[in-house]
Amino acid sequence: MSGSDDRFDVVIVGARCAGSPLATMLAGRGLRVCLLDRSEFPSDTLSTHVIQPCGVSILRRLGLLDGVIAAGAVTLTQFTLVNEDVRVEARVDPKDLGAPAICIRRVSFDHLLVEAAASAGAEVRAGTAVTGLLTEAGRVAGVETTEGSIRASLVVGADGRSSTVAGLVGAAEYYVMPPHRLFSWAYFEGAADTGGNLRLGQKGELAFLATPTDAGLFLAGPCPFMEARDTFLADREGEFMAGLRRWPELAEIVAGAKRVGPIRVAANWHGYLREAVGPGWALVGDAGHFKDPTPAQGISDAFRQASRLADAVEAGLGGGASIDAELGRWWQWRDRDAYAMFQLATDMGAPSSPLLGLEVLREIADDEEATLKLLRVLNHELRPSGLFTPRLIGRAIGGAVRNRPRQAPALMREVASELRKEARHVRLRQQKRGKKRQVAGRR
Repeated sequence: MSGSDDRFDVVIVGARCAGSPLATMLAGRGLRVCLLDRSEFPSDTLSTHVIQPCGVSILRRLGLLDGVIAAGAVTLTQFTLVNEDVRVEARVDPKDLGAPAICIRRVSFDHLLVEAAASAGAEVRAGTAVTGLLTEAGRVAGVETTEGSIRASLVVGADGRSSTVAGLVGAAEYYVMPPHRLFSWAYFEGAADTGGNLRLGQKGELAFLATPTDAGLFLAGPCPFMEARDTFLADREGEFMAGLRRWPELAEIVAGAKRVGPIRVAANWHGYLREAVGPGWALVGDAGHFKDPTPAQGISDAFRQASRLADAVEAGLGGGASIDAELGRWWQWRDRDAYAMFQLATDMGAPSSPLLGLEVLREIADDEEATLKLLRVLNHELRPSGLFTPRLIGRAIGGAVRNRPRQAPALMREVASELRKEARHVRLRQQKRGKKRQVAGRR
């Protein structure tokens, strides 16, 4: 039980894939850590379930990978990306990417992460909600909870999109992007999928995610544009099954399978970056940064951000450096690291540039080196600009003009639109950098 004299170096609010790894890292470095979550575990949450190799590398470094595999995580050995008549096939080879990619349901995975944090020495208090913040001399100095007060030198919000900590400190959002798609998914038992193939697809207005996951289940879901939200929600069962039939390959995989559990839907979300640090507080994972889930980046982002944040916290609390300066540098890294993928994810989910996107994908499908670069982009090894070069785009435009001349006028209009959009992105980044400098100067 907590009491009025509870004191820790760090209180972490949220015990899922950002908070628990951070607690494990900090406790392992000798810091006294309290890890809170309003939920009891195991419990489920919105997720694409996929952990990119860069995230798996961190699991391995923490000594958790073998346990996650033993719990049933599926190793993904194949990646298939389909858009209308274009198909990209790639082998996911750990030799190329440094580690395997894996897939596991969050109801299984988060429980393992919480147990690992406790084993590392963090004090875990599940079923404990934060109701307020403690402040001292203008700094956050702890949290008020349903079980009492807890004081700490640093409070970290790792409590997801609807972060209580973010709300209490008034962390502003920037780079805000509207949601383009409703995400739906369900699990199937007995699906005709014998390999570890992660499938992303698009047929007309529908996008698709499909992958084998733990417990012998297969995850599949059609994702319509938000304009169809009300129609989908009014007949969730009928729209979901009709959507699966729009991709015959996927419909065949689940044709003889039994659906297990309800059809899950994520209809209320948007993309953003939030102010990530302030006096006595920080935000990590979805609490500070959320983007379109299409490229399946969230879990690995949480691990990578937690790893960098652990270094900053250790230096600021235990190494004699200024914690505010260390956290400020971490925030700058997070934004540099996040922005390009944030924009790519937005573009992947958006109903824009269908002709140009198809032609670029056609070039990638026909080029083994470009296909590997696509995997490296998704693994956060390579910036999108390292794949989507002017040369690649020029080849795509040239091939389209030669082979599909009737589409050339529409394609060139899309190119002009993309150039204008990129110019707006540059201006927005410049404006936001200026505002962030002003915020940093006031703190």
